[in-house]
Amino acid sequence: MTTMTGFTSDPGDMKRAFSGFPSGVAALAARVHGEPTVMIVSSFAVGISHHPPMVSFAAQHSSTTWPVLSRAQTIGISVLGEEHSDKARQLASRTKESRFAGLGTTETTSGAIFLDGAPVWLECTVEHNYPAGDHDIIVLRVLAMMTDDDHNPIVWHRQTLKMLGS
Repeated sequence: MTTMTGFTSDPGDMKRAFSGFPSGVAALAARVHGEPTVMIVSSFAVGISHHPPMVSFAAQHSSTTWPVLSRAQTIGISVLGEEHSDKARQLASRTKESRFAGLGTTETTSGAIFLDGAPVWLECTVEHNYPAGDHDIIVLRVLAMMTDDDHNPIVWHRQTLKMLGS
């Protein structure tokens, strides 16, 4: 057996290590009090439950968007696709008024908003909220979904958006 050395609990090293795990990137969007609202998450996870279908993500306590978005009747989740790679930072911008500029969207009657060109759309409601350090883990129940195999997802890896296979 080999003994390993060099383990650390340094927060900077931990953040760098976590960034080495590729994760899906999704836009969560809905119309809240008449205003389109969107936030980008890189902690998106599917398959939390299959019966009923549930997905999750982590919302940072300092988020100013999640408290607004969490009040929506339904939330549209768009897994970001390759054509969104140059728009992801815009969608996450602090300037909320221009987040959707130049993007095609589709809205349901319940107010969920989806980005055109996404490989996966999920219409969801908030099911659970669990405290987890400086974040909350949000579990969403999937009400309806649609996939488009003609569009490939992008991932967040080492603090960069990447296309699969690159």
